[in-house]
Amino acid sequence: MPIFRRTATRRTLLAALGTAAIASRWPSADAATAGATGLDAPAKKDLAMRLVSSAENSSLDWEAQYPYIEDIGDGRGYTGGIIGFCSGTGDMLALVELYTNRVPGNVLAGCLPALRAVDGTASHEGLAPGFPAAWRKAALTSAFRKAQRDERDRGYFDPAVARAKKDGVGTLGQFVYYDAMVMHGPGTDPLCFGGIRARARTHAATPTDGGNETTYVNAFLDARVWAMKQEEAHSDVTRVETAQRVFLKAGNLDLDTPLKWKVYGDGYAID
Repeated sequence: MPIFRRTATRRTLLAALGTAAIASRWPSADAATAGATGLDAPAKKDLAMRLVSSAENSSLDWEAQYPYIEDIGDGRGYTGGIIGFCSGTGDMLALVELYTNRVPGNVLAGCLPALRAVDGTASHEGLAPGFPAAWRKAALTSAFRKAQRDERDRGYFDPAVARAKKDGVGTLGQFVYYDAMVMHGPGTDPLCFGGIRARARTHAATPTDGGNETTYVNAFLDARVWAMKQEEAHSDVTRVETAQRVFLKAGNLDLDTPLKWKVYGDGYAID
C-alpha cells in the first residue's frame, strides 16, 4: 500500500512537556492575511486550525503543537508540528529544508541527510534518538514556528483554499477541502485529495459548473468518507460525520460561530 499523507488522531503528551503556556505567547497571525476573505481571513484561518487540531490533537490549542513530535505507528515515521508533518511523506523534509535555508546551521540542519534517506519510509535510521529533542528545541524559536506556518500554507492551506474558490464553494467548503488535503495529501491517487475531488464530481457538479453548493459539498464529504474507510488509520470518520457534516446540515456555509461538534466522541464548542 502506498504511503498517504496523514494519519488518524494523535493524543499528544504536550502537557507533560509544559508547552501550552509557551505557545500562548507565540503570535501566529501573518500580516499577509489582513483583508482576506473566506477561510483566508485571519479569524477564519485560526478557526480552521482549531477545528483540525480537535481531530489531530484532541485539543483546540493548535499553537501548542509546534514542539509536538512522535512516531504514532502508522507507517509514516515521525509525525510533528502544527499539522503533522511526517518524515515518511516528504513534507517534514521540505519544512526542515525551508528552515535551514532561512537559518543555516540550525539544530535540525544536520538531520537533513537522514531525512532525505528515510523519505517514503517509516524508518528512523539516522534520526533516532536525537531528532525529537532537536525538533522540540527548534520549536522554541520564532523562525521554526514561522517555517511551520509557511510550509503549512504552501503545501496545504493555500492550494486547498485556491481550489475551493475556483470550484465556487464558500468558507465551509474551503475548510472541507483544507482538512481533506491535510489528511490525504494533494495528489491525484484515489485516496488523495485530487482523487476524492474527482470522485465527488462524478456525483455532483461544483457551483462553478452550475451545481448547488450544499449538494456538491455533501458529495465531496461522501467521497472523503469512502476514501477514509479504505485505510485502517483513517477509518474513524467522525471528523466528517459529527463535525463538517453537522455544519453543512445546519446550512452554515460561511462557517460562522458559534460552533459545536464532536470528534472521536469528544465534544467541542467555539463561541
